Amino acid sequence: MSRRTPMPPRLLEAFNAEMAAARTPGPMEQRWRAAERAHILSQPWPWAHTRNHGVMLRLAVRDRDLREALGQLVRLAVAAPGSAAGKYPDGNTGRTRAGLTTPMPIPDDLAALLREAGIALRP
Repeated sequence: MSRRTPMPPRLLEAFNAEMAAARTPGPMEQRWRAAERAHILSQPWPWAHTRNHGVMLRLAVRDRDLREALGQLVRLAVAAPGSAAGKYPDGNTGRTRAGLTTPMPIPDDLAALLREAGIALRP
């Protein structure tokens, strides 16, 4: 799949819903979970991936979590190039504690959306 291909409609709808949930005031745990799910969906698309790390940076600042905020600054710098090159760890939640290059299990519902979009998931 070309990196210039737009995010397919069903995947874009799910991504936008998770991003909206991450930005909606409420319990921080729920907001972070939504941001993590959006991150998993966004990784193949440079702009979406970068936008997601911007939201994560705002959550980290709101949480007053310096380690997470610094980690998100690094991720903001590498998100677009990594996505464009296809160099991203499948399933990674995007959090600093997850590690920058650590693949992680993908929730079944998100894996189905990614496969439907033609994204080959690495074992």
